[in-house]
Amino acid sequence: MALVETRSIDYIPLAERKGEVRHLWPVWFMGDAHLATLATGAISVAGGLDLFWSSLAVIGGCVLGTVLMALHCSQGPHLGLPQMIQSRPQFGYLGALLVWIVALVTYIGFNALNQSLAASTVKELVGLPEGPTIIIFAVVAAIVAGVGYDLIHKAQRLLAYLMLAVLAVYTVGLFKVVDLTALLRPGAFMPTLFLVQFFASAGYQLSWSIYVSDYSRYLPREVGIRASFLWTFCGAFIGGTWMMLVGAFAGAAFADADIVVALRHSADAMFGGFGVIMLVSSFGGLVTITSLNLYGSSLTLLSVIDSVRPIRLGVASRMMALAVVLATSLALSLAMGGNVLHGLEAFLGVLVYLFTPWTAINLADFFFVRKGRYSIRAMFMANGLYGRWNWRGLTSYAVGFIAMIPFFKTELYVGPIAKALGGADISMLIGLPISAAVYLLLCRNLDLAAELAQIPALDRNLETEPVR
Repeated sequence: MALVETRSIDYIPLAERKGEVRHLWPVWFMGDAHLATLATGAISVAGGLDLFWSSLAVIGGCVLGTVLMALHCSQGPHLGLPQMIQSRPQFGYLGALLVWIVALVTYIGFNALNQSLAASTVKELVGLPEGPTIIIFAVVAAIVAGVGYDLIHKAQRLLAYLMLAVLAVYTVGLFKVVDLTALLRPGAFMPTLFLVQFFASAGYQLSWSIYVSDYSRYLPREVGIRASFLWTFCGAFIGGTWMMLVGAFAGAAFADADIVVALRHSADAMFGGFGVIMLVSSFGGLVTITSLNLYGSSLTLLSVIDSVRPIRLGVASRMMALAVVLATSLALSLAMGGNVLHGLEAFLGVLVYLFTPWTAINLADFFFVRKGRYSIRAMFMANGLYGRWNWRGLTSYAVGFIAMIPFFKTELYVGPIAKALGGADISMLIGLPISAAVYLLLCRNLDLAAELAQIPALDRNLETEPVR
């Protein structure tokens, strides 16, 4: 491959596939082993829930969210396409714009939060002002994203080994500076805070689903669904759970309104200067995950533009899209004020609502309806096999989302069932089965045999000719 990745949202031919499936482990371990994940784990502790129940909520939420995102990752080697393009068979060529726009908002929101956390870290380390730090941080992350897939993978592998060592030292050190027996003694169970943490953790892990296969689409198809699932799950679950628990422990033992300060104080208590090492290591992960978000958001923006008006795919269009999403996230992070942790909690709550129906429909279609049998070329045809609007996917999304509304709990609206449950939000557990069940029901009259019969002719010469 060239130094700078030349492909964007187009299909990756089998001849260009490379890499090893085990390399997915460091990508998603470092995808989680950074300061934004740390802040996610501290949400319930900051609200007053004790460490025992907070830890259980973190572990349970990470299991649920990571299973879903790892299933999405397994689609990458099989189809050789970015994650969002794979939504066209379920929602239609134009109908997929619904989830793509939501995905764009997610990317930009996460990057704004990441950039704010980076500025807080640098301010804690060397006292630099936040504005210039945010700009420099974002530009560095954008350079990595601009180079593309290969550099992102290599950076994640390098940082993974460093972060593993740092987290191991931190974990061992906790036993020396904190009375974990007392700290982990169960207190009063607060169901509302427990569920907030559970679904914040699940939503955080689920949020990777919108671009997780972007980083597996260059792998050879023969790596298989099971191997890509397992390597992704192990990396994301270990990285996410470990880092969230570090955040919960730091927040409980060294309470501070700023989770970055709490982390430094807890690490310095182990031995002098370890706080700086911990922050610098976490900062490195923050750079690369921001690169992942910028890379994925540029692909998603290209998908949106391409749906409205077909464009020439390649490095130039990807760079232009990258510049747009970089400028947007920078503007938001520079304007952001107040408590970042509070903003993260609210943001993750919205993500759960928006992505739960999509993930259920996408996975139901891939594993149970079409069973991975798609026409790659048809996904790039406005009036092709999958149509402009797929009423089955759109209806299922609407039904699933509406079914979740009574369970919503936000600052602006609390649903009646959430009120009856004392403010507990279990909407994700409602939206997943209902969206999937409605989609499976509506697909019972889908003429799958006729659709599959067209694929060989549509995808003839797929490996030797461009998809469009």
